[in-house]
Order: sequence, then C-alpha cells, then structure tokens
Amino acid sequence: MKTPPFKWILLFFLHTTTCWFRVGSTPIHQELLKGFKATPNPSISSFQPLLTDSTGNYSLGFLRVNRTRLALSILHVPSAEQFWIANPTRLARWSHPTQLFFNGSLVITDTHTGLFWSTNTNGDRVCLSNISNLEIQKVDGPPSILWQSFHFPYNTLVEDQNFTSAMSLVSSNGLYSMRLGFDFIGLYAKFKRYSDPGQIYLKHKALEAKADVIQGQGPIYAVLHPDGFLGMYQNGSVPVDVQSFYSFQQPGSGNRRIRLETDGNLKGYYWTGSSWTLDFQAISDPCELPSPCGSYSICRVGKGCSCLDNRTEYDSGRSASPDNTNSGDLCSAHDSKYWVMRRSGVELPYKELMAYEKKESLEECESSCEISCTCWGAVYSNSSGFCYKINYPIQTLLGVGDESKVGYFKVREGAGNRKVGVWFGVGVGSLCGVILVWIVGLGWCRFRRSKGVANGYEEQEGGVGVGPYKDLASASFRSIQLSER
Repeated sequence: MKTPPFKWILLFFLHTTTCWFRVGSTPIHQELLKGFKATPNPSISSFQPLLTDSTGNYSLGFLRVNRTRLALSILHVPSAEQFWIANPTRLARWSHPTQLFFNGSLVITDTHTGLFWSTNTNGDRVCLSNISNLEIQKVDGPPSILWQSFHFPYNTLVEDQNFTSAMSLVSSNGLYSMRLGFDFIGLYAKFKRYSDPGQIYLKHKALEAKADVIQGQGPIYAVLHPDGFLGMYQNGSVPVDVQSFYSFQQPGSGNRRIRLETDGNLKGYYWTGSSWTLDFQAISDPCELPSPCGSYSICRVGKGCSCLDNRTEYDSGRSASPDNTNSGDLCSAHDSKYWVMRRSGVELPYKELMAYEKKESLEECESSCEISCTCWGAVYSNSSGFCYKINYPIQTLLGVGDESKVGYFKVREGAGNRKVGVWFGVGVGSLCGVILVWIVGLGWCRFRRSKGVANGYEEQEGGVGVGPYKDLASASFRSIQLSER
C-alpha cells in the first residue's frame, strides 16, 4: 500500500482540525459521518442543533418555522441570526416522518412526500468551519471539499466568501435579489410572478479606479473584506471597485456580514461581541427603496407615506410576496377589468434604470399603456416627453413638486371589494342586531306584563303599571353599562 506524501497528511490535518473539539469533558458533535440520522424533536419550539463549529459560534440544525415547518439552517449562536438555509423555497414538515441523514450526501426526506433536498455528493464526512461554511469532505487521497454552502448563499454573505455571477442573494420574503452583471452589482425586485430576475432598482457599476473590467477576461466576483469593504474583482488581487463601510480600515471591528433585507436594502454589519452594528447600507434614503410604502402609495422625502388616491388613509405593512398580490397581468378574461387612477406630481424612484419611450403628449403615453394588457400604468413627463411604462403591479411612487409629471394607473376591479364587503357585513350585522334586540325586548315586555298581571300590576285605563317598567328600566341600564364597559 502506497504511503500518502507527508504534505498531504499535513494539509489534511490543518484543514480538519476545526472538526474536533471538546469543552471540558463533554464532547461536542463537530462532524457527521456516514450513517448519521436525525429527526425533529416535537418538544423543541425553536432550534434543534445538530452540528457545531470549533468555536461554538455557528451551529447547523433544524429551525422551526411557523410551528409546523422545518428548515435546515446555519445560525450564528450568540445572536440567533440565520446565515444560511438549505432549501428556502420548499420547507419540510416538523414531524417524525421528516429525516436528515448522511450517506455520502446530506439528504432531507419525508417518508410521505419523498425527497426534499440533497447535496448529491459522495463524501466521507460533514463539517462546519469556524466561518460558517458547511462542507462535505472527501477523506480518501488528497483532502478535498466536494460541496460547500458558500456556493449556495441564502440572503447573507460573510467575510472572505466569494460571490460569483452564478449566485444570487435572495431576501427572506422572496421579493428581492442581488446579482452580478458584466461590471456591476444589481439589486432586483420581483413584483411580478415568474419574472426573473425582475425589475432592477439599484445598479452599482465598478468605478475601475485601480483596475479595469476587461471583456473576455472572465466574469467579476465580489468579496466582503475583513478591512471593511465590499470589493469587486475580475482577475488578480487588485479590486475593480471598492464600496467602503463606515468602519473601513478601523481596527477592532468584529466579524462582518452583509444581508439583503426584506425591504430590498443591502446592509452590512459587524459583530461587537454582543450585537450586530449597522456598518453599511446601499440605499440611504427610504424613499429610494423599491416599495417602502407598499402598493399604490406615494413616498415623500422627509414626510413619509400616503396613498396614491389622495383620499384613503395610509395603512402600513401592505407589501406582500408575489404570490399574494395582484401579480401577473390583465390579459386573462377574468382579470381584464380595471378602473383608472391618475395622479400628478409623481415619478418612479428608479426611472434611470427603466426603459422609456418618447411620446408627444400625455394622452399618447396613456393610450400606449391602455391597449397593452401587460401594462399596469405609465408615468409621463410633460417637459421631456418621456413615457415610462410599468409592466408590473403598481408599487410606491416618489412624490415630487413638479406637477408636470403625471401618472396613469390601472386598478384591477375587485381590489376594493374587500372594504365594501367589510362595510356590507357590518351593516347586515347591525341590522340583524337591531332586529334581535327588538324581538328580545318585545318578548321581555310580554313576559313582564303577564307576570305583572299575575302579581297585581295590571295596567289601568289611561296609565301604565310601574312595576314592570322599573324592572325593565333597571335591566336596560345594566345592558348599557355592559356595552360601554
């Protein structure tokens, strides 16, 4: 049998030391070998750890979602922040039929519904590195990593994790994503179902101050640097762009991460030892976010949100996932009816990144949208003649002082039916309540009257007996007290 070269043994030892660790006399599970199996514990309400790194800062385990669902996740233990999830679009059930096992591949299955997720590898063991990278390693021959979670990011990037053009960050609500272009980082909004990647709302182009992006020299990639910047690279160690954080090159800053948030902003943080401190945000003005106020609304800088129709009181928290909004288009027969809303003094917050057509008039701009069932609205500038057509359900518009900028918006019929139904239900309920009170009151009066007759409280001609009246009055007073309580 051939003895492996010494350098291979040394490299293997150095690489795998993070997989073995003890705290006192208690062994910590720091590697998963073939034959490993785990099922969710019904008594656990939040997180069931299965694997930890050598520092104890990161843990792989079952995260309980909405009580009934299970996500295989990597958590930052001190803060309980989620860094990675195995399959965010399809979660298993938190029940005994769900099982995680390692047979060379790390696999999640359900005996009722089948395979949920697999790494499709033939490795020897699973380890979690001290920078939160989940690795499936091959032990035979030269040590190698067959699969790693860093190649399949969720909504977070950590220090020294390469982000390539083949990857994407996706916000936890599924609405926003970050991707790389030829020479830029782009943020995209998925306002319309089945649109991929969606509407771009931020495009950070490489400044190319120290190096140029050269056509044909390969795609760019991004790296979060420990010194406090997000760098873009193409070849070599010289960045083609640097986005500095607030703590750029400041000593003493802890571990860093960036995350694509549920509002569409890209934010950077560093760990102080007890909390994550905001260190960077790609969009500083809330009104420049893709939909800060929700659908059919207006954002004014320094003034906040209002409704597009200028009559309805604004209600926050209306933005939802693409599957729960009036997404799609107005082309199908049952969705083709709509009414029109117009508003002046508005523009799109990211119009520089949208296509436009030159039109001679507002009417011509509106007409071009009206005849298209995929068009949800248009914003026209009377000064420039630019017509921006919106091919997704209307989101937040930017309120401006220029009244020559006019918006034309389609509102699908039935969008207000919920409010109408609520008021109709309240009216019917009130009517039924009045009728019920009248019937009960009538019955009560007859009952008391008959009782009064029996007890000698007969009505006299031209008068009313006082006994039943006093009882009814006191009962009525008690009912008023209860209703006001």
